[in-house]
Amino acid sequence: MKRIILSLLFLLLFNYNHAQENLPTDYLSKEFHKGRREAFRSLMPANSVAVIFSYPERKFSRDINYNFHQNPDLYYLSGYKEPDAVLLLFKEPQGTGETAYNEILFVRERNAAHEMWTGRRLGTDGAKSKLGFATVYNGKDFKDFPIDFKKFDKIIYDKIPTDIGKDTSGFDLFGLLQTFKTKAAITNDDTASLLLFENITATLREIKTPEEIDLMRKSVKLSCIAHNEVMKAINTDMSENEADGIHAYIHRKYGAEGEGYPPIVGAGANGCILHYGENNSTKIDNQLLLMDVGSEYHGYSADVTRTIPANGKFTEEQKAIYQLVYDAQEEIFKICKEGTPLADLNIKAREVLAKGLLKLGIIKDLKEVSIYYPHGCSHFLGLDVHDKGNYSGPKSLLKENMIITVEPGIYIPANSKCDKKWWNIGVRIEDDILIKKDSYENLSVDSPRKWQDIEKLASQKSKFNEFNLPKI
Repeated sequence: MKRIILSLLFLLLFNYNHAQENLPTDYLSKEFHKGRREAFRSLMPANSVAVIFSYPERKFSRDINYNFHQNPDLYYLSGYKEPDAVLLLFKEPQGTGETAYNEILFVRERNAAHEMWTGRRLGTDGAKSKLGFATVYNGKDFKDFPIDFKKFDKIIYDKIPTDIGKDTSGFDLFGLLQTFKTKAAITNDDTASLLLFENITATLREIKTPEEIDLMRKSVKLSCIAHNEVMKAINTDMSENEADGIHAYIHRKYGAEGEGYPPIVGAGANGCILHYGENNSTKIDNQLLLMDVGSEYHGYSADVTRTIPANGKFTEEQKAIYQLVYDAQEEIFKICKEGTPLADLNIKAREVLAKGLLKLGIIKDLKEVSIYYPHGCSHFLGLDVHDKGNYSGPKSLLKENMIITVEPGIYIPANSKCDKKWWNIGVRIEDDILIKKDSYENLSVDSPRKWQDIEKLASQKSKFNEFNLPKI
């Protein structure tokens, strides 16, 4: 049996190395992640340690898991993409001489039998060679590793989840968390530690490095291409699901791993549901289609929304609402620069939308704008679609190399207290904006925003309409 396992391990190692030849070449580098750890360490108080765990695996159905998605903070700081891991960062070096260290990564142990079923693992050697860590151990070594958490003045960690399943190994994520709580004598989350972790990660992640901006450009650009292809392919007989599928195909065609969030593809009344997710209407009919869909490319999420007419032409009422949302976005862009309070973007959105709705007779008082514009205008964008950043307080100013969304919208569901001609019109236009010193760059400029340009693109032919699949 031992010989069989060794043979399997040899084959896996051979296949693992061979498989690396065909991987994308534009992942974030180990130097990037090392730099982020150094930046994190610079914000830690004296005599402190930070503890960052992987996310848990989640069950999809019975004995099948969802595709694993790493804790963005752990990925940001390490590049490690597997579950059952913990990273320790120390403000000051621990130990002396050649054995001193200021960070330790505990990872999933390599296992030939498991890897045959669920995929390759980096292991300790892979984490050293590919991720650039000098000190790496298997997760099972955490329990007996000689670290005295009580000697630190501050232990920095994120909120510890309580709904994690456990196996019998003792060194899965549940075991790692239990070991940490025991070693650190933690019975309840320390609010001060949680807040410090949030402040550090928000301060770092809200400003994008050049490497991150490159990945965001790709993620947004390919998302724009997907939106444009749907604009060309759309027709009144198309289903929401088919439109969703075109996005998914284009994303993967360009190498994206998937979408950064569940796609919102809603026709007519469904477009008035802010986080509509069923995408199962079988015909768009002669309605607007609101598509809030963005790819996730190597961990970085785009967030682009376009609203288009299924028959290629806006009605007068649809055009009026669309133009109002467009005008609001244009006014917001004017203040997108370093130093502007983030909250001012939504203030401007409400101001423009309220005046426009009042002029159209849809509302009777400017304060009623919230009925038809119930959400905020902007959020940070990056490793999370609603990325970390300083959303309130004195730090919540726009800064150079932030990436934010600008997404005003108007949603008028049936039975609203306005003329029936406006019912079931939902319009949102959302773009991804890179903040500069004195201006901004619209990363999603490749997908048309003006209604005239959308109609022009919709008149073009699409290869997707040439598919002649068998009937079932």
